[in-house]
Amino acid sequence: MGLGKTLQSICILASKHHERAKRHEETKSPDSIHLPSLIVCPPTLTSHWYYEILKYVDNLKPVMYTGNARERNRLLTKLKNFDVVITSYEVVRNDITSLQEKNWHYCVLDEGHYIKNAKTKISKAIKSIRANHRLVLSGTPIQNSVLELWNLFDFLMPGFLGTEAFFNERFSKPIIANRDGKSKNPESAVLALEALHKQVLPFLLRRLKEDVLHDLPPKIIQDYFCELSDIQKQLYDDFSQSQARINAEGAIKAVQSQTSDSKKQQQHIFQSLQYLRKLCNHPALVLKNDPESIKAALTKAGYKPECSDLSDIQHAPKLLALRQLLVDCGIGGSPAAATDAAKSELADVEPTSTGAFSQHRVLIFCQMKQMLDIIETDLFKKYMPSVTYMRLDGSTDTNKRHAVVQTFNADPSIDCLLLTTHVGGLGLTLTGADTVIFVEHDWNPMKDLQAMDRAHRIGQKKVVNVYRLITKGTLEEKIMGLQRFKMNIANTVVTQQNAGLDTMDTDLVLDLFKHTTEEDAIAQSKKDKKGKERAPGGSKSILDGLEDLPEEEEYQNLELSSFMTSIGR
Repeated sequence: MGLGKTLQSICILASKHHERAKRHEETKSPDSIHLPSLIVCPPTLTSHWYYEILKYVDNLKPVMYTGNARERNRLLTKLKNFDVVITSYEVVRNDITSLQEKNWHYCVLDEGHYIKNAKTKISKAIKSIRANHRLVLSGTPIQNSVLELWNLFDFLMPGFLGTEAFFNERFSKPIIANRDGKSKNPESAVLALEALHKQVLPFLLRRLKEDVLHDLPPKIIQDYFCELSDIQKQLYDDFSQSQARINAEGAIKAVQSQTSDSKKQQQHIFQSLQYLRKLCNHPALVLKNDPESIKAALTKAGYKPECSDLSDIQHAPKLLALRQLLVDCGIGGSPAAATDAAKSELADVEPTSTGAFSQHRVLIFCQMKQMLDIIETDLFKKYMPSVTYMRLDGSTDTNKRHAVVQTFNADPSIDCLLLTTHVGGLGLTLTGADTVIFVEHDWNPMKDLQAMDRAHRIGQKKVVNVYRLITKGTLEEKIMGLQRFKMNIANTVVTQQNAGLDTMDTDLVLDLFKHTTEEDAIAQSKKDKKGKERAPGGSKSILDGLEDLPEEEEYQNLELSSFMTSIGR
């Protein structure tokens, strides 16, 4: 991540295209006629690849095969006139009938873990592309399952690792059987792993930052804990006593006992997890714009509805913490332009004197666009109007994303860049920032690592500070604890098989739905010391399942009216 995969690949393409053109000029052989190369990447990176090629080489003529269906159709017959065609995974899936008819010199997959699942339409489409040479680029090639490695190699060298069934029998099963150290034959797992390493390592070029970037400044990760506000505590407690929690607990047990429709039962669990995930960020995300629910929640939490508003920063500790971190960075410290109400609420926050530009620049990551909206309206515009910022999320036009990145890196007067992890967490170079703040977190720690390395990469001259805002005693703190455990076991070529909800430790899953007080935490700590052998296995299993939670867009399709009724709203 940030070690020059893009530039290395461009050099390979430039060299090989030059050699092929020279050979054709000398021999006129039909085997050396001009063939374009295809680069497939996330949509945010198409412009990045295009401009990097223009910047570094003169002998490659690139084109972006993007846009709507009509625009792409006009380009289709002209692709042979270019040296490098750059497109996205989604476009390949949609236009595979046309693209698989063409012959390509190289097919390069950037962020190649996009095809880790062999059963997806994207993966099947990518594998049908005809190319003389194939490359996969990824900072995190294996995230959950040893089978992901098989699928990458099935694209690179079909048949090299055998069929999926053979690979499962030869490598997956022995490794999985020993993942908790309880296998009756641990030697078989060691032998399987050694054999797999021996077979694939000649085709892997792995670079680590500590190996090749001795001059890269350090990256410091710090957790910044926030207490729930009174209204958040009240809503959390309401959930704990609601029918929704009972439904979720019943669904967990049903999934694990396999007594009912697993997919239907998992929806109950996902709805509850998403509700709590939003609640940890801001109460407005779960109360929406329902005046009666808002009035009732404020009253129950001890506030007079006529004197308080959900947009008040006191109800959102993460916004208070974000504000303080930005002030500490020398950003938005002057409250002069803030509203009178905002000034009074921020009276305890110490402003930091700044010059023309602040000394630090910040990337602010959220999972949900709605949370970015709240940061804009409820924090920046109301309390910190002097902050200058840009935004990059799914609503940003694909063709304009590169311009946003370039502008932010080049203009030191821009204090912050607001991003969603899904759009801004892969492949971009954002070394204009030296501070990264995660307002919320991905279930998969690899995605957060990718996101923070947007700033910590080649070209960075400053120490990079990463702050993770975590609400104490909630689902968030428990997930982050499991993430840390996951990272301790994820530094091998393959990791444990993704177990899913059906193999999670029931008590640990149910624990996610509880608000844990300081007393609870101390009691649990004493309990864990007495039974240390239980935690690792359970932690691994539960995190494996959570990594496969649906993307944000899929949650929007869940039927939530009955769910909200079940928690009394």
